[in-house]
Amino acid sequence: MKIGFIGCGNMGGAMMTGMLDAGKCKSEDLIISDKSEALLQMYKDKYGVNTTLDNKEVVEFSDVLYLAIKPQFYKGVLEEIKDVVTPAQIIVTIAPGKKLEWMAEKLGDGLKIIRTMPNTPAMVKEGMMGLCPNENVTEEEVALVRDICEGFSATEVISEHLMDVVTAVSGSSPAYVFMFIEAMADAAVAGGMPRAQAYKFAAQAVKGSATMVLETGKHPGELKDMVCSPAGTTIQAVRVLEEKGMRSAVFECMEKCLEISRSM
Repeated sequence: MKIGFIGCGNMGGAMMTGMLDAGKCKSEDLIISDKSEALLQMYKDKYGVNTTLDNKEVVEFSDVLYLAIKPQFYKGVLEEIKDVVTPAQIIVTIAPGKKLEWMAEKLGDGLKIIRTMPNTPAMVKEGMMGLCPNENVTEEEVALVRDICEGFSATEVISEHLMDVVTAVSGSSPAYVFMFIEAMADAAVAGGMPRAQAYKFAAQAVKGSATMVLETGKHPGELKDMVCSPAGTTIQAVRVLEEKGMRSAVFECMEKCLEISRSM
């Protein structure tokens, strides 16, 4: 099976290297294109993958084609490759707001297209990805793409009407979490802790808490209550977060993200 990437920036590079590191494909069976010759040379030297400046060459090489480019570049790239894509290929998109119907309008009917939304933790093989196939993709082909992607990300097949929600809850949310970690670390520094140590304590606390949610299956509220001892420090900290509207702020930021995604 041959895999191609049009675009190998932060997200495309994370996905590609995750596949290689997990043994989902061999370097000789992978080709990438990008506008940056320096970036292509770096990946060629480090991983031994095939590289090209010609997007059509990537299409002609690939059984599974990943369009790892920013949303604003999709229209131009699709116009460029529409005459060389075939119904035998699986086309995987990562652009927020670009619906399956829109893709079919640009490329033509009868093609196998899977719309996805990854996130940047794919860079450390801890990503979360939603997938939505069109009617031309078989269950076996969906399973194939999921297996490839699980080299860098957990995956879930969802209905397309939820893809914009995925953008808000996992695609964009690492930014919210990074801000939370940074704020906790700043407060720790204010309390006298060295900054590098503060980042480590804050980040590990978030990582451990997330792991507890995933591995225990307990409701986040129940896990929160386990930390809040009667007349203790934590319940007072929680009271301040409630007073300052933490829940509402998170809710509103995700609503805004959802609104923008739907309008793209």
